[in-house]
Amino acid sequence: MPGFTLMMRAGQAAFRQLMQRWPDVRRVAVFCGKGNNAGDGYIVAGLARETGLAVSLIQLGDASDLRGDAARARDWALERDVVIWQGPLQHRADVTVDADVIVDALLGTGLKGPVRQPYAEMIDSINAASTPVLALDIPSGVDADTGGVLGTAVMADLTITFIGRKIGLHTGDGLECRGELAYADLGVPSAVFRRIIGCPLLSFPELEEPYRLPSRGTNVYKQALGHIAVVGGDTNMGGAPIMAAEAALRVGAGMVTLVTRGAHRPAVLARRPEIMVADADDVEQRQTALQRASCLVVGPGLGTGSWGEKLLREALAQSKPTVLDADGLNLFAAQGLTATGPLIVTPHTGEAARLLSQDGARVQADRPAAVLQLATRVGGVAVLKGAGTVIASQAQAVRNPGSTYASVGSPALLGICAHGNPGMASAGMGDVLSGVIAGCLCQGLGPAAAAVMGTCLHSYAGDLAAAEFGRRSLLATDLLPRLISALVDLERAGR
Repeated sequence: MPGFTLMMRAGQAAFRQLMQRWPDVRRVAVFCGKGNNAGDGYIVAGLARETGLAVSLIQLGDASDLRGDAARARDWALERDVVIWQGPLQHRADVTVDADVIVDALLGTGLKGPVRQPYAEMIDSINAASTPVLALDIPSGVDADTGGVLGTAVMADLTITFIGRKIGLHTGDGLECRGELAYADLGVPSAVFRRIIGCPLLSFPELEEPYRLPSRGTNVYKQALGHIAVVGGDTNMGGAPIMAAEAALRVGAGMVTLVTRGAHRPAVLARRPEIMVADADDVEQRQTALQRASCLVVGPGLGTGSWGEKLLREALAQSKPTVLDADGLNLFAAQGLTATGPLIVTPHTGEAARLLSQDGARVQADRPAAVLQLATRVGGVAVLKGAGTVIASQAQAVRNPGSTYASVGSPALLGICAHGNPGMASAGMGDVLSGVIAGCLCQGLGPAAAAVMGTCLHSYAGDLAAAEFGRRSLLATDLLPRLISALVDLERAGR
């Protein structure tokens, strides 16, 4: 398929999006760089002129330096009376003031390393203009493979991406820079996509095998549905393990025992009498609960003192499938511990940084790489929470020699969660997540499948709750009824 054909289709798709999103637009400013991304911008400019819109095309560098398909796009736009503006840099920002919409065609997906001048100054000018922005393929300054911002990046209101769905548009800072997202495959044959093993965008309603929860037979009994021991809740931190335990029950665990301070027993039974309680300070009760459990959740409200460390070490010694979260992660990192059983870790950026002995900025700059390092560090499954939660597994490699992130014998990206919202940045959300994942784990899903199913179910419920309560008022326990409704929908669909 000729490159210029693809470029024309990209420009047409982008112009359609522009007119659909801003139907009253009269003046468009198109900012172009030197590569094929600039060629897409020239096509948009030409189409805008054909429609009768006023167009200002600002070219960084000399337009005569464009080559190949981008040069053809430039000539095509010139034939439609597009005027290329190449004035001094300090005056170029003035054009944005007179535009109803800015089109960002400065830098495409090939950007490596920090944005250099004069592009950095132009990006800052675009962001300062308070004018709606349409980004072509990816906002300039965002790393397409990581979602990191390479010094500075355009803050788009709408991004239309072409052919492939870039990882950087779905996680990290790139998720915020992109604004709304549109996708155009440009008519690329489906056979091309079937040859690619990429990084899936994981949507809860669309999850299929191997991520489905097993169906329940008529003669099922509670012991067959797993027994979870939730370990945590030091003094004044009893709420966290209660939320984890209740979430585990709500997603279908057969039984849940909370191993916690004895003082928390009345609160547990008042909140949810279906939860059993073992006094963590009673050696016999504690050890019996750990031995009977089929899988463990360790960390919610655990604290980082000697009490929590003792419980963590005892839990890891059981060599049972374990979900490790919160203070369990901090202790695991601080003490340099390892696990002998299957392990799922669910860190946020700060906890991931401690596990990897890095700073948080480095983790956030390349979340796909960080989650792969986490999976290797713990020898299991890692769920790196945050905007665009990323999941990786050490045990489930994917054969794809051409992929940056997946190859035989190395940890593999399982995907990026398609759900979640800023309202979920509140206390207790991680505790609920750990319980949901454990609830999936104890019903027969393997660690990788449980992490995917649990993460997607949890964030999907978060979106349902945010739609009802708003993001500012969202609480972790608001997710529990939405977990129920999401699972009911699966049951009614025969899944």
